[in-house]
Amino acid sequence: MTPDTPATEPETASADDLRKLISPVRYVLWDLDGPICQLFAGYSAPKIANRLVSSLEQDKQLELLPMAERLRKDPHAMLAGIGQRHPDTDQVVKLEEWLTGEELKAVGSARDTPHAEDVIRAWAGLGVQLAVSTNNSARAATAYLAAKGLDGFFPHVYGRTRDLHLMKPDPHSLLLALDAMDAEPSEALMLGDAPTDYEAARTAGIPFLGYACDLPKVRAFRRAGVEPSRMVPSLKEVWDVLRSQG
Repeated sequence: MTPDTPATEPETASADDLRKLISPVRYVLWDLDGPICQLFAGYSAPKIANRLVSSLEQDKQLELLPMAERLRKDPHAMLAGIGQRHPDTDQVVKLEEWLTGEELKAVGSARDTPHAEDVIRAWAGLGVQLAVSTNNSARAATAYLAAKGLDGFFPHVYGRTRDLHLMKPDPHSLLLALDAMDAEPSEALMLGDAPTDYEAARTAGIPFLGYACDLPKVRAFRRAGVEPSRMVPSLKEVWDVLRSQG
């Protein structure tokens, strides 16, 4: 499926559901990879994961990464696992910086999420303040937004730090964004594409909208407890509602 292909399960938000959810929103916290872009569209996450494994093998540190994590081929999960087992170590600092470099390489071949820019501009036109709260590096997020001419819409960008336990589902980056915007959680909305985004929003007391662009994401959200009325298969549905409010 493409990122704008509707999920085949019929139960996602109706236009009325979205209007009720969006009407009180004054602040929107965006995840980067998914709702704004496909960061690894041209430089795949599995390829980065393989490079991470090779790097650890070359440094004779492959024992840092259990086989189950290697097989997932998810560089963020790999880094988080190493961070949990070896917190506050030079190796974690080195690996986090390495992954940031890989994400910066991926920016050049990232693919825009369909209608993301439309939604960003529509919300900004309505006076809604925007921020990014992501498990990617803030440097990579800022680089992508600048490359697309969208950085002016996002004065607040919060990403992964060397304290890896603060990655979502921890609400740390969301709380930083709320504080920076002097926002009440009830007036904000978290727009994410993963259960970890939902869990972070729920912990922070922020309403949530899930970008569920394919059937596996719909099912993952349902397993996490996200209501169908809080999921959209395409950001065009959000854009349509925002245009009707203009």
